[in-house]
Amino acid sequence: MKLTRITVSGFKSIDNRHEETINFGDVCLVLGANGSGKSNLVSFFKMLGYMHTGALQNYVGTYGASQLLFYGPQITESINFSITLEDDQTEDTYTVKLSHGLPNRLFVNGERVSFYKKDRPKPQDYFLGSGGPETSLPSDHRQTSAILAKHLGKIQTFQFHDTSDTSRIRGDAYSDDVSYLRRDAGNLAAFLKMLKDSNAWRPYYERIVRHIRTVMPQFQDFVLELSPDGHRSVRLNWTDKTRPDYLFGPDQISDGSLRFMALVTLLLQPPPFLPSVIVIDEPELGLHPAAIVELAGLIKPLSTS
Repeated sequence: MKLTRITVSGFKSIDNRHEETINFGDVCLVLGANGSGKSNLVSFFKMLGYMHTGALQNYVGTYGASQLLFYGPQITESINFSITLEDDQTEDTYTVKLSHGLPNRLFVNGERVSFYKKDRPKPQDYFLGSGGPETSLPSDHRQTSAILAKHLGKIQTFQFHDTSDTSRIRGDAYSDDVSYLRRDAGNLAAFLKMLKDSNAWRPYYERIVRHIRTVMPQFQDFVLELSPDGHRSVRLNWTDKTRPDYLFGPDQISDGSLRFMALVTLLLQPPPFLPSVIVIDEPELGLHPAAIVELAGLIKPLSTS
């Protein structure tokens, strides 16, 4: 099934009186002026991730319910949204209402699932429990709920903006942190090491390296060794073609090149690790025009695979 549509109202800068609907194809590029709400759409998908893991209140506690509601609770009492997934035969929709409560929190005030078989005259609906701090969808065992929960859990957001000297991507990564590429690529070194050391995933690693070389011609390879201090950490060390015997560190990679490394790894990782929907905030940030062209060439075939 594919994500085909979301409808949202009352979330951050999205008006509470007029629903905003976005229809999705295989690739959806959101363009707009600064302050037009592009980042808020990314925040919405991030909130979905917290909801799926039963951590909605952690998300609300981090950002504050007043900041999540359009002009605050005095103007907007609830966030309403629906998410539609489709395949050739069926259309499943998940609808949620998150209402403001005291002290400055959100609670689930309505949760509905709709199942529509496209050869039938109308959809079938059922409601889940409401009034609690977390959504009930992940724990509901009905077939449509399980399908929706599975696919919504595979929607992941990524933001590779922080490439500062103290960013996680430039620091040491725990070598066992390889279940998935983290949204800030903080475990990039460990994830690449896992691919490089695996007979099954080594071809994917080599493909990643080839694409990095297209925009960073001097790049030779990563050198991903465990630290000698016994802490099982790994750094994003690398060599160049001129002096392959000289070891460079992650602090010697430009911001744009580092972001491109993270993007290529995200898009070219083995299929079992790929999210079903990838949401990237400002993927072009800091990239050379040639790198942007290369990135576009990677996105198009991936979206239809």
